[in-house]
Amino acid sequence: MPSRPSRQLVTFANPEPRREYVIRHECPEYTALCPVTGQPDFGAIVVVYAPDKKCIELKSLKLYLWSFRDQGHYFEQVTNRILDDLVKACRPRWMTVIGRFNVRGGIGTTVVARHPVGGGEPRSIRSGPAARAPRRR
Repeated sequence: MPSRPSRQLVTFANPEPRREYVIRHECPEYTALCPVTGQPDFGAIVVVYAPDKKCIELKSLKLYLWSFRDQGHYFEQVTNRILDDLVKACRPRWMTVIGRFNVRGGIGTTVVARHPVGGGEPRSIRSGPAARAPRRR
């Protein structure tokens, strides 16, 4: 039987809970509907985190992201919802979710959500537009 979209996130025990290390999942096939026009939206979701006691199982992450396909979501809302759901499932030391959404109306959008607030991956592993943005002092 083929897989079906699911909001159930599955975890497994972190094999090295005493060590802080980084996991990066790149999901280039995110799709949903524009909540205004109903037209399809496309993008990539990147999840970067340091696990504590649990890690996210990849197939469940794929099916979870697939569950957004036929729903209307604003980019900002869905990026934060993904972060909240993943944090609830695995309770990481820290996590960053980056939504890189394809151009719509001539505007490309990147949304970065972090847990804890102000937390996130060390500067040395950042990539993409958020990493290149200059910091204001």
